[in-house]
Amino acid sequence: MARLLRFFLFFIAICHMPYAICNSLAQDKIIAIVDKDVITQKDLNDFINFMHVQLSTQYQGGQLESKIQSMKFDLLDKLIEDRLILQEAKKDNIGIEPDRIKAKINEIKKHYGSDSEFQNVLAEQGLVQADIEAKIREQSLMYAVIDREIRSKIIIKPVEVTNFYQQNLKKFILPEQREFESVTVDNESKAFEVFDKLKSGQELQDVANRYSLAINKFSSARDGQLREDIEDTVFKMNTGQISAPLKIEDNYYIFKLNNIIPPRQQNLSEAQKDIYDMLFNKKMQEALTKWLDELKRHSYIKILQN
Repeated sequence: MARLLRFFLFFIAICHMPYAICNSLAQDKIIAIVDKDVITQKDLNDFINFMHVQLSTQYQGGQLESKIQSMKFDLLDKLIEDRLILQEAKKDNIGIEPDRIKAKINEIKKHYGSDSEFQNVLAEQGLVQADIEAKIREQSLMYAVIDREIRSKIIIKPVEVTNFYQQNLKKFILPEQREFESVTVDNESKAFEVFDKLKSGQELQDVANRYSLAINKFSSARDGQLREDIEDTVFKMNTGQISAPLKIEDNYYIFKLNNIIPPRQQNLSEAQKDIYDMLFNKKMQEALTKWLDELKRHSYIKILQN
């Protein structure tokens, strides 16, 4: 009876633990074992937060959150693979120069308005700069191992590039390009004044100077790089034609089509760098997958997460 009472009192104490303590216990929960290493829930959460900071240099807002959500299901597997690669780095006593880590931190900081803004973003993710530095050091170690074990051993022969080009000629046809200029006007009446003067034959540069407008130059194919409404406008125009003002949000845009470059076949010298990179990346991914599968086959891996 006394033992039952002690258990009951312990259970009551656990149930009334402060939230911070309970949360800490949840954070320390082991979710995977990789040989002699363990991966905790905190490791996974920190990894997600680090990816959030790192990807914020490429994505913003809803696009960033969508990217993070799409990756979440695979992040534990990625974390396990990272541990295996880091174990290889540890075996070989690979080191990373501190200056490389500092340079990478400075590169990330460039995408923020100030150091304080960067620190605030880290704080929002429950991180400090030391966490980011540690993760960058790990990434650098993994890169060094992969470079030695995989990348340095991949060879692309010139004949492979030539054969791929000859067997895939249609992939190297450059689509039609449109070269055009635009001016932006901040109100409708002024926009139509500018349009009328251009339609009457006045030069774009002269009109732009008169109204203190900047001329922007573009070259684009019909491949989704432009807004759909701009693309539809520009690709319906003839050479030398002036478009009617196109309202986008609070501004009006006027376009002048200068040149139409027809589709053409790239020659081998133009295409060879893209082909080389594509073949290299394909071989790289295949070799990396095979190497990781081999590491997994010789390692003890147990996932404890439900």
